[in-house]
Amino acid sequence: MITCRQWVVVGRGELTDKAWAVIGPLLPAETGQRGGRWRSHRQVINAILWHERTGAPWRDLPERYGPWKTAHERVAEVDRGRDLGPDPRACDRQGRLTRDVGGPCRVRDQRRFHECPGASARGRCPEKRGCAGWIEDLTVDGECLGRSRGGLTTKIHLAVDAAGLPLAVILTPGQAGDNPQLLPLLDDIRDIEVDGQKIRVGRVLADKAYTHPSTRKALQERRIKATIPERADQIARRKAKGSAGGRPPAFDPDLYKLRNVVERCFNRLKQFRGLATRYAKRAAYHRAEIILACIVLHLR
Repeated sequence: MITCRQWVVVGRGELTDKAWAVIGPLLPAETGQRGGRWRSHRQVINAILWHERTGAPWRDLPERYGPWKTAHERVAEVDRGRDLGPDPRACDRQGRLTRDVGGPCRVRDQRRFHECPGASARGRCPEKRGCAGWIEDLTVDGECLGRSRGGLTTKIHLAVDAAGLPLAVILTPGQAGDNPQLLPLLDDIRDIEVDGQKIRVGRVLADKAYTHPSTRKALQERRIKATIPERADQIARRKAKGSAGGRPPAFDPDLYKLRNVVERCFNRLKQFRGLATRYAKRAAYHRAEIILACIVLHLR
């Protein structure tokens, strides 16, 4: 008797069998949807990962991944549901989170966003009609684009755990400040559950952008310890007040060295060329691609 074994060739950057065994059961069935059959979820996800890794135009998608339009529209499903996020089971079980926010990425081909004024608004661009209603609902005012010293940029606000794995992602225009996004990221982490229990943030490690007194007070009210260095102007202002300036906030320089895990996380994410340089016009598509990249980091 002759037996045959089927081999699945996994291309560079594609989902491995081990990774697919984790996320495959979380996706809807490929049959019985919308009166037809979904294209293979694994094929579509590999197509999206190829696009993120190379940063090539969608129309240059290799034929082995199927129609490019199918993969492009499936990206929006990630942001539409917003419940498909990084696997939180890989986080630090002790609840101590090392987090930081703020990583700008350049926007490619600035003319794309100015060819038709108001293209981000629904129904205002005569050359971009025919989109499905739920895709139009993903429109965001300004699409998280802003001018900073680096030009036209989008800022990625990222929260990671002690192992350097991402837990929450927020997009803002490039000129937006980091400090206002700290508490919203903490609120996003509150919704993550591990084994039926919500994650509790025990400590925050952040740089001088988050040393504002209001931030320290908010963290204290939430019973979260902070390891954040003071800025030079704040130190001088406190010393000028003498005893009325109060004591300096507690700061452990050795513990602060662990903050580098977030920088390493950004380095891993920016290995995806489609994330290091933003090519997507809609912020929803760009955020969905970041989420998928975060999932890949958890599954490695």
